[in-house]
Amino acid sequence: MFYEDDTSIPSDIKVPILESFHRHIYDCDWHFSCGTKDYKVLMDKFHYVSTAFLELGPSYQVAIEDITKRMGAGMAKFICKEVETVDDYDEYCHYVAGLVGLGLSKLFHASGLEELAPDSLSNSMGLFLQKTNIIRDYLEDINEIPKSRMFWPWEIWSKYASKLEDLKYEENSTKAVQCLNDMVTNALMHAEDCLHYMSALKDLAIFRFCAIPQIMAIGTLALCYNNVEVFRGVVKMRRGLTARVIDQTRSMSDVYGAFFEFSSLLESKIDDNDPNASLTRHRVEAIHKACISSGFLNKRGRHMYESKSYNSVLVLVVVVLVSVLFAILYTK
Repeated sequence: MFYEDDTSIPSDIKVPILESFHRHIYDCDWHFSCGTKDYKVLMDKFHYVSTAFLELGPSYQVAIEDITKRMGAGMAKFICKEVETVDDYDEYCHYVAGLVGLGLSKLFHASGLEELAPDSLSNSMGLFLQKTNIIRDYLEDINEIPKSRMFWPWEIWSKYASKLEDLKYEENSTKAVQCLNDMVTNALMHAEDCLHYMSALKDLAIFRFCAIPQIMAIGTLALCYNNVEVFRGVVKMRRGLTARVIDQTRSMSDVYGAFFEFSSLLESKIDDNDPNASLTRHRVEAIHKACISSGFLNKRGRHMYESKSYNSVLVLVVVVLVSVLFAILYTK
């Protein structure tokens, strides 16, 4: 939900809405005015989402309600709790993104087009995307008005700075990049699960829906790794490369090739003096092994690479909206 990390909304207002959001999706008269631009339009016209939701079959409604209920409760928990340990970090990412993966897997299964994926793999699909966003959006989150949003876990950043915001200052660049590399290395642990999940998908539309964001994530991690610009501005893939990913991602051969290439780019940037260099290499090697053992690398004709946290209420709304749209498409 987009309003979960909207620091302008008081917690005593935000928490009850998050905890009851799963009931609001049944109420066509409910709306909550918040956010700006397109987010505000979405919330002001939330009755359209509810109306579409109520037209879905029971199996879709049950899946969407269950996931939004669990997401809302988890988001509310972290309104009052800091992300301190790596376990906290994984738990927070589970609530805001891992549960999206579980929910979508249930919808894919309800459509009759896919087998039900294991929860652990579905969770990793969400965590890989969410951790990439959290890493990429450091500067935006730390400069949030009226209050910074802190998603990097204390257990990691405290090894490199006294305060998380200190990493944005030029005099701390060396330590900042080391901390960044630590965060990227943590995210890489989910890559193999993501490959496993995508390799089991059968429907082309569902496959592309899942695969394109994952390729964008591994590409973004490769660009962010060892890159001090994460603390200076926005680091993201070029539009042309993004267009190529969208256009060319049509099979697991494309996915394995992209993961192999982007992880190789990341590997080329590893500094032997980095505190986590050995672990980073180990995780990159695991990705390479998964891609090579698939047998699909040589079947790929073209290359992707040639040598983007959200306000929680909006996140929940978008989850519901995407879920509703998917369910509508596959019940027609």
